Amino acid sequence: MKRRMDMTMDLHYEIQGTGEAIALIHSGGADLRDWQFIAPQLAKKYQVITFDGRGAGKSPPPLEPANYVEDLTRLLDHIGIDKAALVGHSIGGQIATDFALSYPQRVSKLVLVAPGLSGYEFSKETQQWYAQVMAAAPDVEKMVNLMLDGAIYSTVMNSQHSELMYEMTKHNTQRYFDWKSSEQIWPQPPAIARLHELQTKTLFIIGTKDSKDLFRIAELFKQVPDIRFAEIDGADHMPTLTHSGEVYTLISHFLSK
Repeated sequence: MKRRMDMTMDLHYEIQGTGEAIALIHSGGADLRDWQFIAPQLAKKYQVITFDGRGAGKSPPPLEPANYVEDLTRLLDHIGIDKAALVGHSIGGQIATDFALSYPQRVSKLVLVAPGLSGYEFSKETQQWYAQVMAAAPDVEKMVNLMLDGAIYSTVMNSQHSELMYEMTKHNTQRYFDWKSSEQIWPQPPAIARLHELQTKTLFIIGTKDSKDLFRIAELFKQVPDIRFAEIDGADHMPTLTHSGEVYTLISHFLSK
Protein backbone atom coordinates (compact mmCIF):
# COMPACT_ATOMS: atom_id res chain seq x y z
CA MET A 1 0.00 0.00 0.00
CA LYS A 2 1.28 3.46 -0.87
CA ARG A 3 0.37 6.50 1.17
CA ARG A 4 1.05 9.95 -0.16
CA MET A 5 0.41 13.55 0.69
CA ASP A 6 2.00 16.64 -0.84
CA MET A 7 1.31 20.34 -1.27
CA THR A 8 -0.54 19.96 -4.57
CA MET A 9 -2.90 17.32 -3.18
CA ASP A 10 -3.93 17.94 0.40
CA LEU A 11 -6.47 15.10 0.68
CA HIS A 12 -5.32 11.96 2.45
CA TYR A 13 -5.51 8.96 0.13
CA GLU A 14 -4.34 5.36 -0.20
CA ILE A 15 -3.68 3.16 -3.21
CA GLN A 16 -3.86 -0.63 -3.15
CA GLY A 17 -3.32 -3.10 -5.97
CA THR A 18 -2.65 -2.69 -9.69
CA GLY A 19 -4.76 -2.82 -12.83
CA GLU A 20 -7.71 -0.75 -13.98
CA ALA A 21 -8.42 2.13 -11.61
CA ILE A 22 -11.36 2.22 -9.20
CA ALA A 23 -12.01 5.19 -6.92
CA LEU A 24 -14.12 4.53 -3.81
CA ILE A 25 -15.93 7.55 -2.35
CA HIS A 26 -17.16 7.22 1.25
CA SER A 27 -20.42 8.27 2.88
CA GLY A 28 -21.08 11.34 5.00
CA GLY A 29 -19.95 11.13 8.62
CA ALA A 30 -17.48 8.45 7.57
CA ASP A 31 -14.00 8.29 6.04
CA LEU A 32 -12.03 5.78 3.97
CA ARG A 33 -12.67 3.15 6.66
CA ASP A 34 -16.10 2.85 5.02
CA TRP A 35 -14.28 0.64 2.48
CA GLN A 36 -11.93 -1.30 4.74
CA PHE A 37 -13.61 -4.66 4.08
CA ILE A 38 -14.16 -4.08 0.34
CA ALA A 39 -11.02 -2.27 -0.90
CA PRO A 40 -8.58 -5.15 -0.15
CA GLN A 41 -10.82 -7.58 -2.05
CA LEU A 42 -11.04 -5.32 -5.11
CA ALA A 43 -7.28 -4.67 -4.91
CA LYS A 44 -6.59 -8.30 -5.87
CA LYS A 45 -7.58 -7.34 -9.42
CA TYR A 46 -7.71 -3.53 -9.64
CA GLN A 47 -5.84 -0.39 -8.65
CA VAL A 48 -8.03 0.83 -5.80
CA ILE A 49 -8.00 4.43 -4.61
CA THR A 50 -9.63 5.29 -1.28
CA PHE A 51 -9.47 8.75 0.23
CA ASP A 52 -10.79 10.91 3.04
CA GLY A 53 -13.11 13.61 1.71
CA ARG A 54 -12.41 17.19 2.71
CA GLY A 55 -13.12 17.62 6.42
CA ALA A 56 -13.18 13.86 7.07
CA GLY A 57 -10.67 11.31 8.34
CA LYS A 58 -7.14 12.68 7.96
CA SER A 59 -7.94 15.27 5.28
CA PRO A 60 -7.92 19.00 6.11
CA PRO A 61 -11.15 20.85 6.91
CA PRO A 62 -12.88 22.96 4.26
CA LEU A 63 -11.74 26.60 4.54
CA GLU A 64 -14.29 27.70 1.92
CA PRO A 65 -17.40 26.09 0.36
CA ALA A 66 -16.48 22.50 -0.52
CA ASN A 67 -16.50 21.37 -4.14
CA TYR A 68 -16.29 17.60 -3.83
CA VAL A 69 -16.51 16.94 -7.58
CA GLU A 70 -13.49 19.15 -8.24
CA ASP A 71 -11.67 17.56 -5.29
CA LEU A 72 -12.13 14.18 -6.99
CA THR A 73 -10.96 15.62 -10.32
CA ARG A 74 -7.80 17.00 -8.70
CA LEU A 75 -7.12 13.71 -6.92
CA LEU A 76 -7.39 11.63 -10.11
CA ASP A 77 -5.24 14.16 -11.99
CA HIS A 78 -2.65 14.09 -9.21
CA ILE A 79 -2.40 10.29 -9.29
CA GLY A 80 -2.34 10.37 -13.10
CA ILE A 81 -5.62 8.57 -13.77
CA ASP A 82 -7.49 9.58 -16.93
CA LYS A 83 -10.38 7.13 -16.55
CA ALA A 84 -11.69 5.14 -13.59
CA ALA A 85 -14.66 3.20 -12.35
CA LEU A 86 -16.34 5.13 -9.55
CA VAL A 87 -17.97 3.52 -6.53
CA GLY A 88 -19.80 6.01 -4.32
CA HIS A 89 -21.67 5.46 -1.05
CA SER A 90 -24.37 7.90 0.18
CA ILE A 91 -23.02 11.43 -0.46
CA GLY A 92 -20.14 9.61 -2.17
CA GLY A 93 -22.70 8.34 -4.68
CA GLN A 94 -23.95 11.90 -5.15
CA ILE A 95 -20.37 13.02 -5.88
CA ALA A 96 -19.83 10.10 -8.28
CA THR A 97 -23.06 10.85 -10.17
CA ASP A 98 -22.24 14.53 -10.59
CA PHE A 99 -18.68 13.67 -11.64
CA ALA A 100 -19.98 11.22 -14.27
CA LEU A 101 -22.36 13.88 -15.63
CA SER A 102 -19.60 16.50 -15.69
CA TYR A 103 -16.79 14.28 -17.02
CA PRO A 104 -18.43 11.28 -18.75
CA GLN A 105 -15.24 10.47 -20.69
CA ARG A 106 -13.40 9.88 -17.39
CA VAL A 107 -15.78 7.26 -15.93
CA SER A 108 -15.71 3.66 -17.19
CA LYS A 109 -18.52 2.40 -14.93
CA LEU A 110 -20.53 3.77 -12.04
CA VAL A 111 -21.56 1.93 -8.86
CA LEU A 112 -23.87 3.76 -6.46
CA VAL A 113 -24.43 2.37 -2.96
CA ALA A 114 -27.46 4.06 -1.30
CA PRO A 115 -26.55 7.31 -3.05
CA GLY A 116 -27.59 10.88 -2.42
CA LEU A 117 -28.72 12.99 -5.38
CA SER A 118 -28.02 16.68 -5.89
CA GLY A 119 -31.26 18.66 -6.13
CA TYR A 120 -33.26 16.06 -4.18
CA GLU A 121 -35.20 17.50 -1.23
CA PHE A 122 -35.27 15.09 1.69
CA SER A 123 -38.52 14.40 3.54
CA LYS A 124 -39.56 16.52 6.54
CA GLU A 125 -38.85 13.55 8.82
CA THR A 126 -35.26 13.25 7.59
CA GLN A 127 -34.71 17.01 7.80
CA GLN A 128 -36.11 17.12 11.35
CA TRP A 129 -33.86 14.23 12.44
CA TYR A 130 -30.80 15.99 11.01
CA ALA A 131 -31.84 19.29 12.64
CA GLN A 132 -32.10 17.47 16.02
CA VAL A 133 -28.56 16.15 15.59
CA MET A 134 -27.19 19.60 14.75
CA ALA A 135 -29.13 21.23 17.62
CA ALA A 136 -27.20 19.03 20.06
CA ALA A 137 -23.92 20.74 19.10
CA PRO A 138 -21.36 21.15 20.55
CA ASP A 139 -22.09 17.98 22.58
CA VAL A 140 -20.36 15.47 20.29
CA GLU A 141 -21.48 12.39 22.24
CA LYS A 142 -25.11 13.51 22.10
CA MET A 143 -24.85 14.35 18.39
CA VAL A 144 -23.39 10.90 17.61
CA ASN A 145 -26.01 9.08 19.69
CA LEU A 146 -28.87 10.99 18.02
CA MET A 147 -27.38 10.28 14.59
CA LEU A 148 -26.85 6.57 15.16
CA ASP A 149 -30.29 6.16 16.76
CA GLY A 150 -31.70 6.85 13.29
CA ALA A 151 -33.60 3.95 11.71
CA ILE A 152 -31.17 3.85 8.76
CA TYR A 153 -28.43 2.67 11.16
CA SER A 154 -30.48 0.00 12.99
CA THR A 155 -28.73 -2.94 11.30
CA VAL A 156 -25.17 -1.68 11.64
CA MET A 157 -25.65 -0.62 15.28
CA ASN A 158 -26.91 -4.12 16.13
CA SER A 159 -23.99 -5.78 14.36
CA GLN A 160 -20.37 -6.62 15.15
CA HIS A 161 -19.44 -3.37 13.38
CA SER A 162 -21.25 -1.07 15.83
CA GLU A 163 -18.00 -0.05 17.56
CA LEU A 164 -16.33 0.88 14.25
CA MET A 165 -19.43 2.80 13.17
CA TYR A 166 -19.56 4.68 16.48
CA GLU A 167 -15.84 5.52 16.45
CA MET A 168 -15.88 6.65 12.82
CA THR A 169 -18.98 8.81 13.34
CA LYS A 170 -17.58 10.33 16.53
CA HIS A 171 -14.23 11.14 14.89
CA ASN A 172 -15.87 12.84 11.91
CA THR A 173 -18.46 14.68 14.01
CA GLN A 174 -15.60 16.09 16.10
CA ARG A 175 -13.79 17.09 12.89
CA TYR A 176 -16.85 19.11 11.83
CA PHE A 177 -16.01 21.75 14.43
CA ASP A 178 -12.76 22.54 12.55
CA TRP A 179 -14.64 23.41 9.37
CA LYS A 180 -14.56 27.08 8.33
CA SER A 181 -17.46 26.53 5.91
CA SER A 182 -20.23 23.92 5.75
CA GLU A 183 -21.47 25.12 2.34
CA GLN A 184 -21.19 22.85 -0.69
CA ILE A 185 -20.83 23.68 -4.37
CA TRP A 186 -22.44 21.28 -6.86
CA PRO A 187 -22.48 21.37 -10.67
CA GLN A 188 -25.50 23.10 -12.19
CA PRO A 189 -28.14 22.20 -13.14
CA PRO A 190 -28.39 19.59 -10.35
CA ALA A 191 -28.18 15.90 -11.20
CA ILE A 192 -31.87 15.31 -10.37
CA ALA A 193 -32.74 17.21 -13.59
CA ARG A 194 -30.11 15.42 -15.69
CA LEU A 195 -30.35 11.71 -14.84
CA HIS A 196 -31.67 10.92 -18.32
CA GLU A 197 -28.36 12.31 -19.69
CA LEU A 198 -26.18 9.92 -17.65
CA GLN A 199 -24.57 7.68 -20.27
CA THR A 200 -22.32 5.66 -17.96
CA LYS A 201 -23.24 2.04 -17.31
CA THR A 202 -24.55 2.14 -13.73
CA LEU A 203 -25.27 -0.25 -10.85
CA PHE A 204 -27.51 0.98 -8.01
CA ILE A 205 -27.26 -0.96 -4.71
CA ILE A 206 -29.69 -0.42 -1.83
CA GLY A 207 -30.45 -2.21 1.44
CA THR A 208 -34.05 -3.24 2.08
CA LYS A 209 -33.95 -1.43 5.47
CA ASP A 210 -32.80 1.92 4.08
CA SER A 211 -35.03 5.02 4.24
CA LYS A 212 -38.07 5.90 2.14
CA ASP A 213 -36.02 8.81 0.79
CA LEU A 214 -33.44 6.42 -0.64
CA PHE A 215 -36.14 4.36 -2.34
CA ARG A 216 -37.54 7.57 -3.85
CA ILE A 217 -34.05 8.35 -5.13
CA ALA A 218 -33.88 4.82 -6.58
CA GLU A 219 -37.12 5.51 -8.47
CA LEU A 220 -35.63 8.68 -9.94
CA PHE A 221 -32.54 6.78 -11.10
CA LYS A 222 -34.76 4.64 -13.33
CA GLN A 223 -34.38 7.48 -15.85
CA VAL A 224 -30.74 6.48 -16.39
CA PRO A 225 -30.56 4.74 -19.80
CA ASP A 226 -28.20 1.89 -18.78
CA ILE A 227 -28.82 1.00 -15.14
CA ARG A 228 -29.45 -2.11 -13.09
CA PHE A 229 -30.63 -2.33 -9.47
CA ALA A 230 -29.67 -4.70 -6.67
CA GLU A 231 -31.29 -4.94 -3.22
CA ILE A 232 -29.46 -6.38 -0.22
CA ASP A 233 -31.88 -8.04 2.15
CA GLY A 234 -31.67 -6.81 5.75
CA ALA A 235 -29.09 -4.10 5.03
CA ASP A 236 -29.62 -0.52 6.21
CA HIS A 237 -27.68 2.56 5.02
CA MET A 238 -24.30 0.91 5.77
CA PRO A 239 -24.12 -2.28 3.66
CA THR A 240 -20.43 -1.51 3.09
CA LEU A 241 -19.83 -2.62 6.69
CA THR A 242 -22.57 -5.14 7.49
CA HIS A 243 -22.87 -6.82 4.06
CA SER A 244 -19.42 -6.13 2.62
CA GLY A 245 -19.17 -9.57 1.00
CA GLU A 246 -22.41 -9.07 -0.92
CA VAL A 247 -21.46 -5.51 -1.91
CA TYR A 248 -18.04 -6.71 -3.10
CA THR A 249 -19.59 -9.54 -5.14
CA LEU A 250 -22.09 -7.19 -6.80
CA ILE A 251 -19.35 -4.67 -7.65
CA SER A 252 -16.96 -7.37 -8.88
CA HIS A 253 -19.53 -9.03 -11.18
CA PHE A 254 -20.65 -5.67 -12.54
CA LEU A 255 -17.12 -4.49 -13.30
CA SER A 256 -16.08 -7.76 -14.95
CA LYS A 257 -18.97 -7.76 -17.46
